Amino acid sequence: MTPTSSAATRPVSIAALGECMLELQGQAFGTLRQTFGGDTLNTAVYLARCGGADLRVHYATALGDDSLSAGMLERWQAEGVLTGLVQRLPGRVPGLYLIELDEGGERRFHYWRGQAAARAYFDTATTALEEQADALDALYLSGISLAILPQAGRERVLALMTRMRAAGKVVAFDNNYRPRLWESAVDARYWYGRAFAAASVALITADDHQALHGLPDLASAVSAAQALPVDEIAIKRGGLPAIVGGADSEGRWQEVATETVPRIVDTTAAGDSFAAGYLSRRLRGASPTEAAAFGNRLAARVIQHPGALIPRDAMQDLL
Repeated sequence: MTPTSSAATRPVSIAALGECMLELQGQAFGTLRQTFGGDTLNTAVYLARCGGADLRVHYATALGDDSLSAGMLERWQAEGVLTGLVQRLPGRVPGLYLIELDEGGERRFHYWRGQAAARAYFDTATTALEEQADALDALYLSGISLAILPQAGRERVLALMTRMRAAGKVVAFDNNYRPRLWESAVDARYWYGRAFAAASVALITADDHQALHGLPDLASAVSAAQALPVDEIAIKRGGLPAIVGGADSEGRWQEVATETVPRIVDTTAAGDSFAAGYLSRRLRGASPTEAAAFGNRLAARVIQHPGALIPRDAMQDLL
């Protein structure tokens, strides 16, 4: 999955498209910690941390003209994420979500995102992402990236994916499926099918694929994911080994063991960090199994800390 460009002699440039929201962590009516997060933003931050000088990571979204939006931009920039593809929309604000955790670190989300600026990213005739796509080597987006957009915006995204893939660029689609963001599972399956057809890389969380297609068990979800017409596929199965392969692997699938951790604190961003670890290595020429092994190591580290974005020094030894 090395981009077809002069990336061997310059940093590889990747854009992540999606939404970042204000994040509240804690128990309702108790003490809450405020930060920010969002699936593709989490991946962008971890990509920037893992890529070093070899990756230029852009984030494409829309924010408001408020102080909270400005504060998020400053923090992304401090993480090394490039913000030239961000649009500021007067009068709009970021979305908000609250994470509640059970004793096993599993999450329950509450969202306030109806007027979030990111939903309007494609409301203009053109965007910085579309204008600068030719200068990028790769694009990363998720099912949530599609879900938050109106139909016209989704069509623009699919056209961009198709255009970039035709130009030999890497187009990675992560299946993050959140039923409450879709009108129906039938609607979601329609758009997911088109996104997989336009992608060159699919990052699959097996239980999300199971939920999307109403499949009876995880094994059925894995089989269905393996049948997707995508050149390269990485399937995440929680604590079970990841599976890598795809249309280009001629039916050969390989398992990559996950790492055992002493205690799971918070599973937030487990899949997002896996995606970052995987792509950071694949874009620089590592094999799929090497990339998945690093993705598993990074995800194992992330779930031992609270919140979507763990302190940089907590993962410094991995970089």
